[in-house]
Amino acid sequence: MRTLGLRPPRWLPAWTATLRFKTAVFITVMCYVLATVLGALVHVLVDRQTQDRARTTALSELDRGKSAYVAGDPLPRDVAVDPPGLPAPLRTMTVQRHERATQLVTDRDRPVVWAATPVAGGKVLALRLDYSEQAAALRGLDRAITASAAAAIALTLAVGLVSVSRITRRLHHIARVARRISTGDLDARVDDARARRPDRARDEAAAVATALDAMATSLQNRLHSEQRFTADVAHELRTPLAGLNSAAELLPPGRPTEMVRDRVRALLGLTEDLLEISRLDARAESADLALHHLGVLAEHAVRATGTATEVRVVRDAQVETDRRRLERVLANLVTNAHKHGRPPVVVTVDAPAVTVRDHGDGYPAYLLDQGPQRFRSQSGGSETGKRTGHGLGLTIATGQAHVLGAALHFTNAPDGGALAELQLPPTRTGPDN
Repeated sequence: MRTLGLRPPRWLPAWTATLRFKTAVFITVMCYVLATVLGALVHVLVDRQTQDRARTTALSELDRGKSAYVAGDPLPRDVAVDPPGLPAPLRTMTVQRHERATQLVTDRDRPVVWAATPVAGGKVLALRLDYSEQAAALRGLDRAITASAAAAIALTLAVGLVSVSRITRRLHHIARVARRISTGDLDARVDDARARRPDRARDEAAAVATALDAMATSLQNRLHSEQRFTADVAHELRTPLAGLNSAAELLPPGRPTEMVRDRVRALLGLTEDLLEISRLDARAESADLALHHLGVLAEHAVRATGTATEVRVVRDAQVETDRRRLERVLANLVTNAHKHGRPPVVVTVDAPAVTVRDHGDGYPAYLLDQGPQRFRSQSGGSETGKRTGHGLGLTIATGQAHVLGAALHFTNAPDGGALAELQLPPTRTGPDN
């Protein structure tokens, strides 16, 4: 089922979805509507009052002309009997109703006010009053209203955008902090000024900032608690496991003894992995950098795994890295490829990058989307397959790569197989010739 959202059409630019643009459009439209309504009301009221005054003046002049007409005196200059330009509707109304009336018309592109009154003999006494000055004054008023409305819209829009910009800056800051938290920086906080002062009115942005800071603090405390628990458990297990390993060495030779020794070694390896992950989570690790030939390090790491892995050196170079940590990363990637993939497993050195590829079913979807997850082992490309291991190898490889300042990416090759690429940071030493 599709949901209706207030999002701009696809043909509009992306910035039209911003709060600032929407606020600007809202302010402009509302100010325009308000200015139009108020301007129309003012125009109508002033026009009506101006016409009323003009009609009253015309009727007053007409009354004086009628008095002169009845007394037989000369008529005023603008008063005449049955003038030729008198509008027919006004003549008809005056004669039929036997009462005086007025009408505003345009005569020769000039507005005029006609006033008429019936006299004896079925004649009409009329007055023609020029209305040009009043019409010009009304047009000037319209221009003044338009200019004032434009200035008011511009001023309101500027003030509104300044106010909204303060909110959007705070929201962008909250978003940046949220992204930092999502990448693992649990020390990041919004620390909004309004949230620190309860005596001031707290707006929605301050409420979001407070909630985000509280969530980050809670998440950090929970993570630290889990890290301490993991480290404490692994540390406490080392001593009895060491004793158990020594005792296993004293057992008589045989298949049961080999099985016990194998499980003890597995527990010791798991304990060391947990301790290493705890140190990585606590960010207590730092790289001991030195210059090394990348091809030599890759070959040494592969030999340490004891697996049949091909090493291809396309381009060698000296890299500034921590030898132990880099070999740890490569060894874990190679071991994972043999455990969950299929041969041949190939390590390719193309300085400053190293890739490890197998020809199995590839990495599962969750690993490609979310990265390695501890205690969730790879299952040969599907999550329903057979699970082996504890899922710590790739987690440790990712953590050690981060310590080295390297980027570790997991993909699946187009023609099949899992592909891990370790991109080391650039150094000032170029590749050897």
